[in-house]
Amino acid sequence: MKTPIFDFANEYAKGGAVRAHMPGHKGKGALCEELDITEIVGADSLFEADGIIKQSEENASELFGAHTFYSTEGSSLSIRAAVYLLSLYAKEKGRAPLIAAARNAHKAFLSAIALTDADTVWLAPKEDASYLSCPVTAEDIRAFLANAKELPIAVYLTSPDYLGNVLDIAAIGEVCHSFGVLLCVDNAHGAYLKFLSPSRHPIDLGADICLDSAHKTLPVLTGGAYLHISKNAPSLFEKEAKDALCLFGSTSPSYLILQSLDRANAYLEAHRERLAEFTPLVEALRSALKERGFTLIGDEPLKLTLAPRAFGYTGKEIAYILERKNIVCEFSDSDYTVLMLTPENGVQALKKIKKALLSIDRKEPVPNTQPRFSLPERVMPIREAMLSPRETVPLANSIGRVLASPSVSCPPAVPIAVSGERIDENTARVMEYYGVTECLAVKL
Repeated sequence: MKTPIFDFANEYAKGGAVRAHMPGHKGKGALCEELDITEIVGADSLFEADGIIKQSEENASELFGAHTFYSTEGSSLSIRAAVYLLSLYAKEKGRAPLIAAARNAHKAFLSAIALTDADTVWLAPKEDASYLSCPVTAEDIRAFLANAKELPIAVYLTSPDYLGNVLDIAAIGEVCHSFGVLLCVDNAHGAYLKFLSPSRHPIDLGADICLDSAHKTLPVLTGGAYLHISKNAPSLFEKEAKDALCLFGSTSPSYLILQSLDRANAYLEAHRERLAEFTPLVEALRSALKERGFTLIGDEPLKLTLAPRAFGYTGKEIAYILERKNIVCEFSDSDYTVLMLTPENGVQALKKIKKALLSIDRKEPVPNTQPRFSLPERVMPIREAMLSPRETVPLANSIGRVLASPSVSCPPAVPIAVSGERIDENTARVMEYYGVTECLAVKL
């Protein structure tokens, strides 16, 4: 497969042209400056693509079996574009831009709701679920839609979630479509699912819109992402996708990231077998850890999520032990340790992880003190709260206040409380458990 963006940038770098254009480094430096270009003649333009970027996006579309568009600002940009497209479609159909969303949505979804003036109704997680998960089933969605006073324009799900739980997208998609409701999937952690055999990618399972963070699981620079539109989706989505991305995106997209996305196309076409060979090795590691007594959750093939309290450790303690052996995890908190793997790690890395974890002595279980999460009372629309004057309030003094902006770090970037909700004692208890010490409340 050709790599038109990468090839153009390399030829330009070799040509020695006088760069009377941005960026200011003029192609000189010790990093990658010579390949860092802008929208010069021949380089195309991301949001008006009709040249090499269009060719590259067509290559990606062929690989993913969808209408695929690039983002150089991560899945956050793709989320905002997707919510805008759903809102635009709703208004075209004379319907309210209402989206039913699983509660473990990324915080970019909240900003998208605020910016588009859409609204959301939350699909609540099970009582025993972490705030990072919302394990809804097709029957849950059926019951929700059957009893809804107003049908949403779409259901918005996160799958895989941060802990590696994968929803039954095929069954949920069938239910959504039977009610005339679209399905949008935040697949930020699962771009590689397309290249399993058989594919487990949401677009192949019935999603109408899907967004992938290419940089999370593919050999792509940080910020590289996709917006996928199903070929069965309303035609408005493909027609308006570029304008939707342009509405929220920078007018100076990174050509380094574009080259990375471009080269990934050739990589994916040529090296699919690497994924087929690597995933069984990860599964073998998973089995060995279970035999040792570790509890693992989630069924995403390339993610190892340990729930080590029963083994005698918190998630942070396991992460610290691994870090001392020069193994750096993706994420850890009191309850979980998350490791994200790809074929680029290689076999030796798996052996090192296995040796490190199997060498840990089992201890007395650490009691589970994780508080149960429940949805707080909504007293103000997300947009109104997010755009209201706010003030910083110590968590201890926050009971009864209305949250203006979520207090959440990245990772995992999943809000505990949402803009416009009143902080109650349970919410404050959950926030304290996860290390939140203050919050931004709507100013009194």
